[in-house]
Amino acid sequence: MNALLNFAAGGLTQASWLEVIVFTLVVTHITITGVTIFLHRSQAHRGLDLHPAVMHFYRFWLWLTTGMVTKEWVAIHRKHHARCEREGDPHSPMIYGIGRVMFRGAELYRQESKNAETLSKFGHGTPDDWLERNLYSRHSALGILVMLAIDLSLFGAIGLTVWAVQMAWIPFWAAGVVNGVGHYWGYRNFASPDTSTNVFPWGIVIGGEELHNNHHAFGTSAKFSSKWYEIDIGWGYICVLKAFGLVKIKKVAPRLRLEATGKSGVDLRTLQGVIAHRYEILGRYTSIMRKACLAELERLKTSRNMQHARELQAATHWLGRGDETLDPAERARIDQALSQTNALSTMVQMRHELAHLWESSSATSEQLLHDLQAWCQRAQQSGIASLEEFALRLRRYAA
Repeated sequence: MNALLNFAAGGLTQASWLEVIVFTLVVTHITITGVTIFLHRSQAHRGLDLHPAVMHFYRFWLWLTTGMVTKEWVAIHRKHHARCEREGDPHSPMIYGIGRVMFRGAELYRQESKNAETLSKFGHGTPDDWLERNLYSRHSALGILVMLAIDLSLFGAIGLTVWAVQMAWIPFWAAGVVNGVGHYWGYRNFASPDTSTNVFPWGIVIGGEELHNNHHAFGTSAKFSSKWYEIDIGWGYICVLKAFGLVKIKKVAPRLRLEATGKSGVDLRTLQGVIAHRYEILGRYTSIMRKACLAELERLKTSRNMQHARELQAATHWLGRGDETLDPAERARIDQALSQTNALSTMVQMRHELAHLWESSSATSEQLLHDLQAWCQRAQQSGIASLEEFALRLRRYAA
C-alpha cells in the first residue's frame, strides 16, 4: 500500500520539485526547437534540409508533445505568409483582434486545419510515408495520450501538471505570442509589407521565433537574427547540427554590403543591392520620414492646429508598419495627412516611387537602373537634407 502511495506521489523517479521543473523546461524547449527547426525553417520554408534521423526524431517528438500534423502546420503557416494581414490570413491580429489571437489562437489553428483547400494548396512537400499516413496523421491524439502516461509514470500525480504545461506550451508561445504579439508590439528592422515585429532581440525562450519581423523580411532564411546584438538560439542549434553533418543549410538572408564612401554613380550592382535589401532600405526611409513627422507635429502643437496634429499622429503610427495592407480609403487618408507640407509630400511621393522599383514585374534591368538613377538625382536635388543623405548612402548598396 505504501508503495502505491509513494508511486502516486512521486512516480518512478521520486523527483524533487526542482527536478520536475527542470524536466518540464527541458522537454518544452525541445518541443520549441522541433517547431522552429523542423516545422518552420525546414518544412514550411525549405531554408534547410535535416538528416533523416533528426527529421524523424522531431516528427516523433512533436507527435508526443503536441499532436500537431506536419502537413496542417506547414499549410497554415504558408497561407499566413501568402495572405498576411489580409482576408484569408488564418491568424492575423489585424483581422481577428489581438485578444482572440493571443488567447484563442489554438482555436483559429484547429479551424483552419479543417480547411481542405488550405491543405491541398499549401501543404505540398511534407512527409507522406507509411508512419505519417498510418500513425502520426491518423492517430494524432494518441501521441499526447502516450506522453500523459509517461509523465504520470515518471512523476506520479504531479505528472498531470507537467503534461498540461507541455500541452499549453506551443498554443501559448507560438499561436499566442508569435502570431499575436509578433504582429502587434515590438520593434522592426525591416519595413516588410505587413505588421510583423521583433518581440525581443534575444530569441531564446521561443527558439528564435521572437525575431518575427526579421523572418517576414527574409522568409526562406534559416537564420532569423540580423543585428549584431540579436540572438537566435535556433540558429545556434542548426550550426551545431551542421558541424556533425546533420543539416544542410540552403538559404540565409543576404548580408548588407556597402561599397566605398566615395562611389559617385549608380550601376547595376547598386540596383541589385537595392532590390536585395529593399525592406532594410524602406526601414531606413521610414526612420527619416518619422523624424520629419515628429518635427511637424511639434510645429503643429505650437500653432495649435490640433485637428491636423491628430491626423498626422495617426498616420505616423502606420509608417513602415504594414500600411500596404490597409484598405485604399485608409491609405489615402494617411497619405493626405502626410502631405500637408511640401517636404512630407515630397517624401511620401518619393517613397512610392522607390518601392515601385522592386514591385515592377515587367520592367527590364536597364529601365529599373534608369529609374533608380533618376530617383537618386531627384532626391539629391530635393532640398531636404535627410533625403539627400539617404540618396548618397543608397549609391553604396551592392548585391
